[in-house]
Amino acid sequence: MTQTLTYAVGEGRPPYSDIPQAELIAHINRLRREKNAVILAHNYQVPEVQDIADFTGDSLGLALEARRTDADIIAFCGVHFMAESAKILNPKKRVFLPNLGAGCSLADSITPESLDDWKERYPGHTVVTYINSTAEVKAESDICCTSANAVSVVRSLPDARVLFTPDRNLGNWVARQVPEKQVVVYDGVCPTHDVLRSASLERTWRENPEAVIIAHPECREDVVALAHEVCSTTGMLDAVARHPHARTFIIATEHGMLHQLRRRFPDRQFIPADGCIGCRLHCPYMKMTGLQDLYFSLAEERYEIVLDRDVIAGARRALERMMAVPRDR
Repeated sequence: MTQTLTYAVGEGRPPYSDIPQAELIAHINRLRREKNAVILAHNYQVPEVQDIADFTGDSLGLALEARRTDADIIAFCGVHFMAESAKILNPKKRVFLPNLGAGCSLADSITPESLDDWKERYPGHTVVTYINSTAEVKAESDICCTSANAVSVVRSLPDARVLFTPDRNLGNWVARQVPEKQVVVYDGVCPTHDVLRSASLERTWRENPEAVIIAHPECREDVVALAHEVCSTTGMLDAVARHPHARTFIIATEHGMLHQLRRRFPDRQFIPADGCIGCRLHCPYMKMTGLQDLYFSLAEERYEIVLDRDVIAGARRALERMMAVPRDR
């Protein structure tokens, strides 16, 4: 039976419907060959988008793939700041975000103006900016980081005083790993991770006492304290491999990650930390992009990322400094 994807208006996708999935996939494959396009998808994307991507991964992994690609077009299935990072690292390539509504609440929590205010309040601090930020904020920063390399980035700095922005949970976790640094943390947050409480995780653990808990460092401190492993989404794949005798894992991050884990480890069981897929650990922005968005993005070449040259130069400097630092697990 032919599967058909039907998306309702208001779900963040264009009002196109009843296009058979097999037809969409065939057209996407044809277009990427004809236009020499590469498709990148974050681990939180819907399963069908992850499955059709040339590369899946976390922010840093995809940033590196974007830099290595010889494609003329980059279709970035993620959120806006990720597509911006791909453009920054590939200024001569055309980069498209398939769904213009795919933003990020964490990135929106800081602006160049609010960063300037913090820099005035804390003079002499090295500004470390999480990659979940706009290009303009990156351009005002000394160095970027991701959840995969944040500890190494801060540890590598010659200065002891650090202003970490914008995620407070990640920043506080980093500060605990590098007590030799004086880390001031900005008050931004990822709502998807911050909503999870230790009580919910403990309930899930009681129901699965043999499980290994893996948490993203954007989670709150009480959640991270319960975890056996704390790492980025790509680091979660490595973490599962480090526990060859464990059969069950509780995953404290956006539930789209479970698809990638189940693909890599079909013999293991993966349970969302809140005990219910999509109930709490759900990022609406990451779920906005569907196959139809990707198809029309390639067919009609929309929505292209355009950035000011000075912004690209400043942000590229911060990203390249980040990529020169060895990656944590």
